[in-house]
Amino acid sequence: MATRKRRSSARGAKENLTSPLLAGHSLTTPQLLAWIDAATQGWLILTPDLTIGYINSQAERLLQFSRNLLVRGLPLDEVLSVPQLEESIFSVRHQQRPQRCEWEQQGIPLEAIVIPGSDEWLLVLLQNRQSLEAQQQQQERWVSDVAHELKTPLTALMLVSDRLEGAVNADDGVLVERLQKELRRLQLMVEDLLELSRLENILPREESNYSALNLEQLVEGAWNSIRPLADQRDVSLSINTHETGPLLGDQRRLHRAVLNLLDNALRYSPDHGFVEVDILPSGGWWLLCVRDHGPGLSETDLSNMFQRFYRGDPSRARSNRSGSGLGLAIVQQIAVNHGGRVQARNHPEGGTSMELLLPKGPA
Repeated sequence: MATRKRRSSARGAKENLTSPLLAGHSLTTPQLLAWIDAATQGWLILTPDLTIGYINSQAERLLQFSRNLLVRGLPLDEVLSVPQLEESIFSVRHQQRPQRCEWEQQGIPLEAIVIPGSDEWLLVLLQNRQSLEAQQQQQERWVSDVAHELKTPLTALMLVSDRLEGAVNADDGVLVERLQKELRRLQLMVEDLLELSRLENILPREESNYSALNLEQLVEGAWNSIRPLADQRDVSLSINTHETGPLLGDQRRLHRAVLNLLDNALRYSPDHGFVEVDILPSGGWWLLCVRDHGPGLSETDLSNMFQRFYRGDPSRARSNRSGSGLGLAIVQQIAVNHGGRVQARNHPEGGTSMELLLPKGPA
C-alpha cells in the first residue's frame, strides 16, 4: 500500500481576595506579600510591560542586586540582562505555558520558572540550582533503579508465560494469552514512564542532540514504523504540503512524537480509510496537523487527553490495541522541550485533528 501524497495547498494584586474556601474571611494583599517576603524561593512579579512590580529579598540576594538599588518599578531589562530568561519570557507570552531556564549569575547557578498570569502579568520563581542538581541526580538514580527492578521480574514473567503457552490446554490458553497481553502492556508502561521522566529533566531547547531535519521525512519514517498495523486494516497515509518543513530538533524524540500522533490517528481511523497529514508554515513556526476520519472526541476527552494515563471512551476507537496511556503526554513534553506545543480539536468536516507546532529551523 503506497503512501499517497498531494502537493496542495496576575491581573494586578487586589486588596481583598475571596474564594469558596475562604468564605467569611478576608485575605489581604499585605498578608500575601508578607508570605512572599518570607518565602525561601525568590519571587519576581512582572507587569504586562515587563516592569518589576514586586520582588522579595530572596530574589534580590539570588540576583545579587545591591541593597542600595531600588529595583521595584524599574524595567527588567534595565537591571538584569539574561538572554535565557528573556527567551523564556517570550515563550511564555506566546505559548501561555510555564517555562524553565538556567544560567549563572556571577558564578552561582540559578534556575527560573516563568509562570503566565492573567492580563500578561508574569511570575518568575528563582532558586539556587546547586541543591536542585543534587536532588535531580537522586531522582534520576531512583527512577533508574525502580525501572531496573520492574524490568527484571517482568522479563521473567514473560518467559514463564511463553513456556505456559505450549503446556496448557485450549481453555487455559485464553488466560495465558491475556496474561501475555497485560505483561506487554506493563513493559510498555515502564519504558514510557522512563522516557517521560527523562524528558521532564531536560532543559527546554536543549540543543546538544539537535540536527537538521524535515517534517515530511519524519512523517514518512514514523508511518513506516506502523505500516504493518495500517496494512492490516487497509488504512493509508496522505501528506499535504507545499514545503518539506526544515527544522532543528532531536531526531529520535521528534520521531517518537510524530509516531505517537500517527498511531493515535490510526486507532480512531475506520478500516479502508486514510490518515491525513498537513505540513503548513505559520510565521516562524511549522504546523503539523494529523487528522483521523473517525467519530471525533468528546469535550472531556479533548480537554484531558494529554494528561498521564487518561483514557478516553474506548467505544470510539476503531482498533482494540491498548497503549500505556502515556503516549500523548510524551508528545506534549517533547513539544514543550522543543519550544512548541500540541493541541487537539475536532475537525469541522469530521474526525479529530492533532496539531503540533514547532519553531522553524534553517532551510
